[in-house]
Amino acid sequence: MSLSGKHVLITGSARRVGRILALSVAQAGGIVFIHHAHSPEDAENVRQEIIDLGGQAYILQADLLDPSMAQKLIDQASTYGPLYALVNNAAIFEPLLWETTDLESWNRHLALNLSAPFLLSQAFARSHTELTVGRIVNILDWRALRPGPDHFPYTISKAALVALTRSLAIALSPQITVNGIALGAILPPTHPVDLRKVIQHVPAGRWADPEEVGDALIFLLEGPSYITGEIIHLDGGRHLV
Repeated sequence: MSLSGKHVLITGSARRVGRILALSVAQAGGIVFIHHAHSPEDAENVRQEIIDLGGQAYILQADLLDPSMAQKLIDQASTYGPLYALVNNAAIFEPLLWETTDLESWNRHLALNLSAPFLLSQAFARSHTELTVGRIVNILDWRALRPGPDHFPYTISKAALVALTRSLAIALSPQITVNGIALGAILPPTHPVDLRKVIQHVPAGRWADPEEVGDALIFLLEGPSYITGEIIHLDGGRHLV
């Protein structure tokens, strides 16, 4: 299979990991829908990078903390043609412990990290007929399968997203595959942290190369449709120790 000419919506793709994913899809020939909530300049920068690569991209704005925006976002993207793939990447990642997590921060993490992927996947699936195929890839975290006390609401929301990934893989088959990529040390966090400690327990002993993140996504978008409900760990073995 090839992504040439296929439409791919990537949420939260104006910055950081989302930008890496958008550029990778463009390099593979896909037409990218760059979604952002409040980062128009960053989104335009990514679009320009894709154009410079000889690719094609559109910018879509939606605050996915508002549940009504999920259907609108899918509808917006679909006006350009049928969507082939949805990549649920947008997320809140805050360094909260259980004792510093209040109800507001708990609800925000669940709204963006879990409810939005569900609502987007639901709208995406409804836009497909029995004769059309599609792919959903959820961006996860190694913590989701090895929960700890750090990043508490983030981890819980991502753990629930693992369950959603596997459940939707059954519910949406055979037309739509649903898989996940559980990331490890990809980019330094935006909050202060000892970078040496981040990879201290990573068997691979290093940070990921951005190209490796893109390669994993392209594999799930272009690869065998017989793979569904799978969680690929791209974490240098961090979940093993």
